[in-house]
Amino acid sequence: LARPMLVHDSHTTWEFNGSFYHSSSFILASIPGLEAAHFWMAIPLCSIYIVAVAGNCAVLFIVKTEPSLHAPMYFFLCMLAAIDLALSTSTVPRVLSFYWFNTKEISFGACLLQMFLIHSLSAIESTILLAMAVDRYVAICHPLRHSAILTNALTVKIGLVAMARGVLFFLPLPLLLLPLPFCRSRVLSHSFCLHQDVMNLACANTTPSVVYGLTAILLVMGLDALLICISYALILRVVLQLASWKERLRAFSTCIAHIGVVLAFYVPLIGLSVVHRFGRGLAPLVHVAMGDVYILVPAVLNPIIYGVRTKQIQRRILSLIHIYKFRTSQ
Repeated sequence: LARPMLVHDSHTTWEFNGSFYHSSSFILASIPGLEAAHFWMAIPLCSIYIVAVAGNCAVLFIVKTEPSLHAPMYFFLCMLAAIDLALSTSTVPRVLSFYWFNTKEISFGACLLQMFLIHSLSAIESTILLAMAVDRYVAICHPLRHSAILTNALTVKIGLVAMARGVLFFLPLPLLLLPLPFCRSRVLSHSFCLHQDVMNLACANTTPSVVYGLTAILLVMGLDALLICISYALILRVVLQLASWKERLRAFSTCIAHIGVVLAFYVPLIGLSVVHRFGRGLAPLVHVAMGDVYILVPAVLNPIIYGVRTKQIQRRILSLIHIYKFRTSQ
């Protein structure tokens, strides 16, 4: 029998009479039956994105201009705000372009870059959440040593370590996918690129990519989640040793905002992982919706949670609103 004929060009490798190619692009997922409503569906998505950008920019501005917030906890909050801005901006504008201008295709290189940004930024955010949990542990369990242990210099170093950790752990993901041939279906399950989604379209052996991806997730997000739980177990043990319920509630109330932010990050992450693992028979709407929730929910909720729980941020926001009203009324 004659061997299948291969044709090469600068972008695509095709195997005729075979079943693979190296695609120059992928097709972003749409919701079957709702293509005509894409324009209107993009409006609430754009509104949520604007709220996320405005909220996180407000956090950055308020922490910078409010001297009483120049503390490690709020520097970590600024790092979260910057990460959420980068994460949402690396995905949502492309999704809006898809919905409004029907630009379904995303190039192979752009897809790998977007995938790397999503996973590495999520890993950095997970590390910062762990650092915030440690900050709460030191503040409650060792209050007299808090300012000596968590200095501003150490906070900056933790941010740099978090960045290096996210990049080093997740840079191999696109590199492992780069040489793989892909099956004839180019349609993704989401309106942006994720490692599991792209990997499932490959028709070569993906075992190294599967093993490394799972290992990276467990060593970063999984380990961080475990250490956060341990931190709160230690905090709870100390809080329960306080004399009165009033003191216990006052001590633990300083953790409420951080617990809310942790849940806003990990619940969508776990939900998306479950959908990827067990949801192959689910409707495409579920995959698209879970992807959007994973990207946007932390970015929207983080500034709201800390705005509600932090009096200095509340006062600063109210003063900015009063200044704006005064200037517009003149």
